[in-house]
Amino acid sequence: MKFVDETEVRVEAGNGGNGAVGFRREKYIPMGGPDGGDGGDGGSVYLIAVENINTLVDFRYHTVHRAQPGQKGMGRNCTGRKGDDCFVPVPLGTQVSDAETQEIIGDLTETGQTLLVAQGGFHGLGNTRFKSSINRAPQQASKGSPGEHRMLNLELTLIADVGLLGMPNAGKSSLIRAVSSATPKVADYPFTTLYPNLGVVRVDDMRSFVIADIPGVIEGAAEGAGLGLQFLKHLARTGLLLHVIDIAPYGSDVTPVQAAQKIICEVEKWSVDLATKPRWLVLNKIDQLLEDEADEQCQEIIDALNWQQPVFRISAINGEGTKELSYAIMEFLEQQRQKVHEPV
Repeated sequence: MKFVDETEVRVEAGNGGNGAVGFRREKYIPMGGPDGGDGGDGGSVYLIAVENINTLVDFRYHTVHRAQPGQKGMGRNCTGRKGDDCFVPVPLGTQVSDAETQEIIGDLTETGQTLLVAQGGFHGLGNTRFKSSINRAPQQASKGSPGEHRMLNLELTLIADVGLLGMPNAGKSSLIRAVSSATPKVADYPFTTLYPNLGVVRVDDMRSFVIADIPGVIEGAAEGAGLGLQFLKHLARTGLLLHVIDIAPYGSDVTPVQAAQKIICEVEKWSVDLATKPRWLVLNKIDQLLEDEADEQCQEIIDALNWQQPVFRISAINGEGTKELSYAIMEFLEQQRQKVHEPV
């Protein structure tokens, strides 16, 4: 199934039930008085985050979600039944915004988390509520208020610990295949990845992390070129970026340094927050060169970029260096989590 990460949906809460106008009519009880009951509240619409849904594709075919209206009040002071709430399941990582105002309503990141997106209408009052010492037989009742109707934008952002960043054909898909059980398409032409892939990297029995592979970013992506821009937002939740560079590009006029600089430039144009995330350099395809040539080429790239962050040399196709990279990532993520939970 292809990854569907944006969609528009309409939600309609139920109207509140109207109050009733009624009078007590029983034998031997003359002038029984008002007994019209209140209406029931309208049902509300909630979004609920669940684990077993991975895309928003179902919303392409089910675009309207309605809650039940409240029942109208009845005689003998009977209150109308409340309308049933509507719970709409969405994937983890769904961000919800109002389609008209673009206001962010909420972000669903935990299993079972709910978000109220359309409030049900309030119940109307029966004529019993209007009885007073000077109005013994009120003839009026109030109507229930209408439920909220609104258009929502749903945007799914992958929840991953680590994101892969790089030009098309840099070896990102090969890397995710080497370190996890994910099996994204791998071929010797660019743009083999057309939608994001997630892989779980299990370092040992008790420790693991999630890695995300997105389509390659090309020059001009910040202005909409290629596929990378559409999915760059999926790296927003990650704690670490791996900048994958092909040190031995075949049949390309762009050098590895130029390719890296283009990626850095596009990321900075797209988001300052993303550009300031921790980013490691992963020099891939060292198996394509002799050892001395590979060492020299890697050092030239590091020097040209003036790279101060960690650097790893790997061959994703045969797994060389990927184990050390996985352990280093796990250690970094554990340190980050520990900092988050440390008391201020």
